[in-house]
Amino acid sequence: MERQYDCLAVGSGMAGAVAARVLAEQGGKRVLVLERRDHIGGNAYDCLDHAGVLIHRYGPHIFHTNSRRVYDYLSRFTAWRDYQHQVVANIPCQDGRLEYPVPFNLTSLEAAFGPERAVSLADRLLTAYGPERKVTILELRQNPDPEIAALADYVYDHVFVRYTMKQWGQTPEEIDPATTARVPVFLSRDSRYFQDTYQGMPQRGYTPMFQAMLDHPNITLALGQDARTRLELSGGAICLDGAPFTGTVIYTGAVDELFGLCFGRLPYRTLDFSYETHPVDFWQTHGTVNYTVDEAYTRITEFKYLTGQQLPGRTTIVKEYSRAYTGNEGEIPYYAIISPQNNALYEKYRALSGQFPNLHLLGRLAEYKYYNMDAIVLRALELCDGLLKGAHTHV
Repeated sequence: MERQYDCLAVGSGMAGAVAARVLAEQGGKRVLVLERRDHIGGNAYDCLDHAGVLIHRYGPHIFHTNSRRVYDYLSRFTAWRDYQHQVVANIPCQDGRLEYPVPFNLTSLEAAFGPERAVSLADRLLTAYGPERKVTILELRQNPDPEIAALADYVYDHVFVRYTMKQWGQTPEEIDPATTARVPVFLSRDSRYFQDTYQGMPQRGYTPMFQAMLDHPNITLALGQDARTRLELSGGAICLDGAPFTGTVIYTGAVDELFGLCFGRLPYRTLDFSYETHPVDFWQTHGTVNYTVDEAYTRITEFKYLTGQQLPGRTTIVKEYSRAYTGNEGEIPYYAIISPQNNALYEKYRALSGQFPNLHLLGRLAEYKYYNMDAIVLRALELCDGLLKGAHTHV
């Protein structure tokens, strides 16, 4: 194994696939990619369901970035379908149910308060803060105008707090005040969920993009391979399949599991998905509808909006339910629960990983933090910049 490969990438999601391709292509390295699942692409994996609808098996993934480098790099492996994601909140009201854009904006204002009061509130907001600004709840609550402060309370109650309680399993008192403070009201009629420069969906899907990325003669892909059973880390040395391995190891899995949970399990939230196929062209009004006040699920996503797939007479939706991750078979850790206590536990694992000079932690699970897809692509590119620069300097 030592003679056969120069690098090992554990995981074939955005982090592992990008790093493997850069090291193989730009560095001329022989890279072994170990993937525990039976498919590539990590949580961005997509496939056809039983009805022929292209779905995201692990929840919706929408690409957006302000990084030209990230956009250009991924564009080598896919063409893009222009897609501007929109999300609405669906809440009960006296007349049935009401939908308005999220983040809460000037259009949401009209839907929630009616045209007359909305005009008055919009004038107050624009006078106080100016147009096209994202103003946080904290800023609005500190405004001396009682109408503006009342608006902040409305957004907190109807858009944020109960949705966040479902998502994170916390009471309002337990929710980090810093998180509450960042919830924005967008003083614009731009109802896109993201305002990034580059937005879209891979034209043929994420899986073909990953297939193209990993299609290189220097890359060997091994599916259904749990690296934790093949790697041994001890005394600052790494063994792969019982033999010393001194090449670069890029690990994108859960760092606590890599070290056998020796300091205890890092807490995460996991998701349960309930897929439904319906005999209609479209089931809902937008790609994603958030249920911010009622219902046990947090949101429903309808994939045909995202993918642009032309498939008359049937559509597939997915409902998302959030709960605590326990580590049981089949569960997936999705969201790190950031707190001083959990960060301190992660630091123990990070310090332990530092005993292995050629081991590099990369990604949401390995670094115990939230990354959008574009951010982890950039992290992978920059990590490889450093690795290749170091290799060239060494030579």
